[in-house]
Amino acid sequence: MRDNIYSDTLANVADFRFDDKVASVFPDMIQRSVPGYSNIIAMTGLIAARHAQDHTRCYDLGCSLGASTFAMAQQLQGRPLQFLAIDNSEAMLSRCRENIASLKTPTDIQLVCDALQNILIDNASMVVLNFTLQFVPLDERATVIQNIYNGLKPGGALILSEKILFENPVMQELTTELHHAFKMANGYSEMEVSQKRSALENVLIPETLSAHKLRLRSAGFENLGVWFQCFNFMSLVAIK
Repeated sequence: MRDNIYSDTLANVADFRFDDKVASVFPDMIQRSVPGYSNIIAMTGLIAARHAQDHTRCYDLGCSLGASTFAMAQQLQGRPLQFLAIDNSEAMLSRCRENIASLKTPTDIQLVCDALQNILIDNASMVVLNFTLQFVPLDERATVIQNIYNGLKPGGALILSEKILFENPVMQELTTELHHAFKMANGYSEMEVSQKRSALENVLIPETLSAHKLRLRSAGFENLGVWFQCFNFMSLVAIK
């Protein structure tokens, strides 16, 4: 279904929520809004194939409709692993359940409706945070990353994908404008881009790449780096 949520002029633009309206158009919304999203999802599966360890867990925190979970499951099919897909939106998980039902290969996927801050990471070899941490309050993010590090097995990996800020104001302006151009090239109007930006302003709080790296290192990750970036969207991999 095509995303037309912000196609009409709104007198008051409410804060963005992952409700049923968003869930129903999410695949179209994310593809037309996040450059490189399909590549990030596909490569998440390949990274999982390298780092996932038998008889451990693969976590997808903020799983939405389960794209990262399914990418990992496809690459790891037949192996003794448990997949935990966590999201605090029942609307998203409802559609995720429908997607799981369509899987041809039986896979141990457990869906959990809860805030990721409440999830104790345990016996993990893969943890995915694809565009999720940016929605967590700033003062809770360090605890989330520490929980992930503590629950990962040695050799396990964290994928952290985020919209970022640039410390250089020229680069910040350039990448913001390029992102808006990307969205309009994908069929969004200038008004839709503007209203969506207003809806996300108090909900999605981006940080600089250096802030993310500092938090990861403070948690204990020594081996980390950017493996994907397009405009102001990037993905890090951190290995325990």
